[in-house]
Amino acid sequence: MLTKLQSLPREARDTLFLLGVIALILLPQVPNLPWWCSTLTAIVLFWRGVLAVQAKPLPSRWWRAGLLAVTLVATYATHRTLLGRDAGVTLIVILLALKTLELRARRDAFVIFFLGFFTMLTNFFYSQSLPTAFAMLLALLGLLTALVNAHMPVGKPPLMQAARTAGWMALLGAPIMLVLFLLFPRMAPLWGTPNDAMTGRTGLSNTMRVGSIAQLALDDGIAARIRFDGNRIPAQRDLYFRGPVLSQFDGREWTSPPLFSRGFLPQNLRVRGDAIGYEVTLEPSNRPWLLTLDAAPAKPELPGYELFGTPELQWVANRPIGDLVRYRAQSFTQFQSGPQRRTAALQPYVALPPGSNPRTAELAAQMKRDPALAGAATPAFVQAALQRLRTGGYSYTLEPGVYGNDTADEFWFDRKAGFCEHIASAFVVLMRALDIPARIVTGYQGGEINGVDNFWTLRHSDAHAWAEVWQEGAGWIRVDPTGAISPDRVGQFQRLAPQPGLFAGAINGMSPTLAQNLRAAWEAVNNGWNQWVLNYTQSRQLDLLKNLGFEAPSLQDLATVLLVLLVVASLAGAGWTLWERSQHDPWLRLLGQARARMKKAGIEVPDAMPPRQMAARLAERFGAGAQAAADWLLKLEAQRYARTPGPALAALKAEFRRLAWPR
Repeated sequence: MLTKLQSLPREARDTLFLLGVIALILLPQVPNLPWWCSTLTAIVLFWRGVLAVQAKPLPSRWWRAGLLAVTLVATYATHRTLLGRDAGVTLIVILLALKTLELRARRDAFVIFFLGFFTMLTNFFYSQSLPTAFAMLLALLGLLTALVNAHMPVGKPPLMQAARTAGWMALLGAPIMLVLFLLFPRMAPLWGTPNDAMTGRTGLSNTMRVGSIAQLALDDGIAARIRFDGNRIPAQRDLYFRGPVLSQFDGREWTSPPLFSRGFLPQNLRVRGDAIGYEVTLEPSNRPWLLTLDAAPAKPELPGYELFGTPELQWVANRPIGDLVRYRAQSFTQFQSGPQRRTAALQPYVALPPGSNPRTAELAAQMKRDPALAGAATPAFVQAALQRLRTGGYSYTLEPGVYGNDTADEFWFDRKAGFCEHIASAFVVLMRALDIPARIVTGYQGGEINGVDNFWTLRHSDAHAWAEVWQEGAGWIRVDPTGAISPDRVGQFQRLAPQPGLFAGAINGMSPTLAQNLRAAWEAVNNGWNQWVLNYTQSRQLDLLKNLGFEAPSLQDLATVLLVLLVVASLAGAGWTLWERSQHDPWLRLLGQARARMKKAGIEVPDAMPPRQMAARLAERFGAGAQAAADWLLKLEAQRYARTPGPALAALKAEFRRLAWPR
């Protein structure tokens, strides 16, 4: 590619190279830009490339002004504003492309270079992943190459020469970059994640609309990574990571109660056994809740956020989690919560919409009339419902079809198939029809260990919904009705999974474990990037100062260390510059010192005058009084140009210091 570029005239070659770098910068932004923005940018860049190759004149200012006006109108029509992240990125992308249409002089090129550096940073507004960082590193080297090349205006230097210089510059700047990364104060990003629509994907939400999704697409994206203290990993059946608790039902949709109404029912958490300590690395969710293993009585340690617990044992932050965060928590897998005696505060947990799911209500009435259940307590009714799920021909599937209005009736009597939300919802509706307080808990169940870095991984495909029923004398008790239909979903590592694609199927055909091992290795690399780069927080900066000997480090100490290191780096750079200058042809430097001595003696010597002519001028001006200096100049010339080696340069330096120059 570079060889083909070298065959073009320099202006065309440099322009095409710069356009390629701009395309590399903008390519990761395509999914985040309006379609018209990506299309217009591609057309402008292609147009500019054709003009460069064909050496045609650039479009007039009226063309550029018209395109700019169209861009402003389209941006406002798309985003309803010209401010903010999305509108700002759209404008900066278009402006970078339009600027190439007036690329005539070096000044225009420099504007494009620095606009390109800024646009490169906007990629991190949407993704801070390792692939994005690698792509932007290549773009950075490309922009530096173009910048170095622009400072070589004479001739047609190879692009590889500019690339080597750019790479050396980046390498020299790496230590300073590392110091700034380690010690510059951390600042949290302000961006979030997109939503989805009718074709469902596994994940968490504070609402659950039952039966509105015909087919569930498993999302293998990572939701969180957990490192358990001392590798004390609970049994698979106990790995319930709690998310939103849904207790309000309108017939089709379950929702969380408003925050102001949650204080009427006390948490009253009672735990047993030993606490399990762990550290969670939570991916951005743009939701305020944290994931904790059931149940976490103490507030998780998350710097920069205000956390509060709800009566439903959920931990919520004061703002959405829009960035990768890491926090510590302690949990108990054996616990009870809520009131131990029936109170009026439990009444909302038996509420059902009037007239909804009549067949389920009739089923509850039949169960109450059953002599085997006459006068039975809550555990007996729960076991009867679970037994019906085990033996009634019910199945766990990703393709249940779209349900109607009475979703519980359809599940219990018609379809008898669904994924966890159908099962949990139908079970809770039946419990409420039996006058048993019940609610739905959403979160994640299970997960898997990554054999490369030993982190426990929760995927969006591990998202789950289960039930909690209230029992006299015990409070809220977890019941997972999905486990009655599909025990492998809860007790083992087996999961429902979609059919693999052509490429994945080919890899699995060659080696069943190859794809799994490759994914584990890649996720371990990404986890390392998350742990050591994206999640390098201010607290970790202060921990670094503790390791350097500071007893109680503060931001002032951080600034002091940063300033000292920058001063040391500046002095080292100055020393390097002086040393490098001393290595630039010591013969010419010695000749320059002789020229300065002659200037003091009143003899003006042009820079291009050789030593022999300088010696002749000394003899002409001072005669025999300058013979020693003239002889030294002849020796200096002989040392440089004689066929046989002349005096050593070190000896000439020593003789120069002893020499008496005429005045």
